[in-house]
Amino acid sequence: MTQLAIPSVSFVTARTGAANKANELGMRPMQERAFARRGEQYLLIKSPPASGKSRALMFIALDKLANQGIRKAIIVVPERSIGGSFADAPLSQFGFFADWVVKPQWNLCNAPGADNGQVAASKVKAVGEFLASEDEVLVCTHATFRFAFDELGVEAFDDCLIAVDEFHHVSAHPDNRLGAQVTALISRGKAHIVAMTGSYFRGDAVAVLAPADEARFETVTYTYYEQLNGYDHLKALEIAYCFYSGRYLDAITEVLDPNLKTIVHIPNVNARESLKDKIKEAEGVMEALGTWKGTDPATAFQLIERPDGRLLRVADLIDDDAGRREKVISALKDPKANADRDHVDVILALGMAKEGFDWIWCEHALTVGYRASLTEIIQIIGRATRDAPGKEVARFTNLIAEVDASEEAVTEAINDTLKAIAASLLMEQVLAPRFEFTPKDAGRKEGFDYGPGGYKEGETNVGFNEATGQVHLEIKGLVEPKSDEAKRICAQDLNEVIAAFVQDKPTVERGLFYADNTLPEELTQLQMGKIVRDKYPDLSEEDHEAIRQQAVAAMNIAQQARAQAGKLIEEGKASANTALIEGVRKYVTDVKELDVDLIDRINPFQAAYAIFATPMNENALRQVAAAIAAKRVSIPEDEARELTRRALQFKRERGRVPDITSPDAWEKRMAEGVAALARYTAQRKVADG
Repeated sequence: MTQLAIPSVSFVTARTGAANKANELGMRPMQERAFARRGEQYLLIKSPPASGKSRALMFIALDKLANQGIRKAIIVVPERSIGGSFADAPLSQFGFFADWVVKPQWNLCNAPGADNGQVAASKVKAVGEFLASEDEVLVCTHATFRFAFDELGVEAFDDCLIAVDEFHHVSAHPDNRLGAQVTALISRGKAHIVAMTGSYFRGDAVAVLAPADEARFETVTYTYYEQLNGYDHLKALEIAYCFYSGRYLDAITEVLDPNLKTIVHIPNVNARESLKDKIKEAEGVMEALGTWKGTDPATAFQLIERPDGRLLRVADLIDDDAGRREKVISALKDPKANADRDHVDVILALGMAKEGFDWIWCEHALTVGYRASLTEIIQIIGRATRDAPGKEVARFTNLIAEVDASEEAVTEAINDTLKAIAASLLMEQVLAPRFEFTPKDAGRKEGFDYGPGGYKEGETNVGFNEATGQVHLEIKGLVEPKSDEAKRICAQDLNEVIAAFVQDKPTVERGLFYADNTLPEELTQLQMGKIVRDKYPDLSEEDHEAIRQQAVAAMNIAQQARAQAGKLIEEGKASANTALIEGVRKYVTDVKELDVDLIDRINPFQAAYAIFATPMNENALRQVAAAIAAKRVSIPEDEARELTRRALQFKRERGRVPDITSPDAWEKRMAEGVAALARYTAQRKVADG
């Protein structure tokens, strides 16, 4: 049985058409924004799928080759199928000074064979030949570049532009070869680097670059909020999680709609949901769609007949036959795939078709089993968020095996549930506008609309910049970041902090399953504070607090604004164009005065619990709650230490220590933390003799 979920995140677009409008040089808004930074030696473009990162790179690369002394442009993509995104483009016919041309022999993504062992040797040789040639542009995979870099050395890439697509694959971890090579290029200082990513945080655990290297990049950010609101056709994005018991192939018919253009990702063999035979699983999905009628000899697509006689064309990327799979990949890269809506109906995949895969007609990304990381989930969702005529709703559905009391691996099942909640919370944040927080009465900002009457002294002001999709919000008691790095984090990287927060299992468990016994401040102040300190250990205490406050504010205000926006739309008091900003204004009006303490008193997980309690059956929900409650312990030492830190801040502000008998629950909790730390200290002294 499948427990169907209501959408945990639902985003209604304004459909302004702005995202698809080109300037006099043929550049769409994100591309124009990136091109304005074309003179930077190190440029990081953070922009969602379908915003045109590939073409933005073309504009920048051609300018560097023509006007900035760069002799070669090497575009590096994670897998061969993405190389097609950098195929020839007639940019001059739209007003630009040159066309983008890649000679066939220099698009190594089209060369046969995988990128490993002896096969890669020919591609490494080709990179060397390209560097010695008169030609200017080469496209290859991350793997080919890694091998070539190891063989040719960092000096070979002097005066070259290295453009790394899907930059989140890189990390500062010593074992990440591409990350080490990017660091070496920066250290030598003679190459230009353009890094591109459709993810809104650079890694689930390990940062992409060391802080000193990262600081050298100029960042161009274009948000999902801007992108989706600027579409012509897409009206809504819905994200839902469904829980099932038994075999997923028995449940998939309830979520797999054959009338929708769909990418189905079956589970990894190590996932709980896997049936341990990917070929039979692919066949099972096709059986759920209809009756097999053969294979198209031209494309190798499987032909499936529906009960009504309609013929579905299914691209099977799970097939182990290399020849058939290559034919399928070629057919998906064919321009017909995006020119003709009927070219293909369903794509079945395991590890492919997740990122950089451009199929504009995809309406539904259906994923079985929780994926390896939040980055991966965001990339998969991006497959369905492209604008196309007649496509009004995009969907992402995650089909997850529910917790079963008879399972041995209850802990793993609970972890998957918590990860799904984390993904939902993060996507809610990714889809929100960018907030710019300032203390109350900091003054109006140019370019922002503050509503009827404009900016008002003495009130909590909310401003909206339609051009950038930013919201300016004043908060009483807000600590401002002091260092340049802290200012950068608050401006660009709050989603990274939030990603770490929603992935912290103890935090999610406390926020969801024993919320009645957890004060919101234990989450917003203690847990978020610890995450910020651990993530940015070199910053000052004041900067830590500024980042913590802004991350909590971004999370909680986005949730409160969405709740208000939904009510306003239902009541006919706001349209999709204005609902979210009006939701922020309504929330601020209702609370009278927005201050840091008020925001800290909101449990960031309260909305998530209601969403996930709906689709999970009651027994499964009790099983999760019981397993988590069993781990509840007295105040651990690290938490006692953080509570003591907060108690010292309380004393500085109020001139007295927190009272353990206080009727205020948070003051009492701080006092309990001080007492607990004293006990730990005393126990340690006794143990040490």
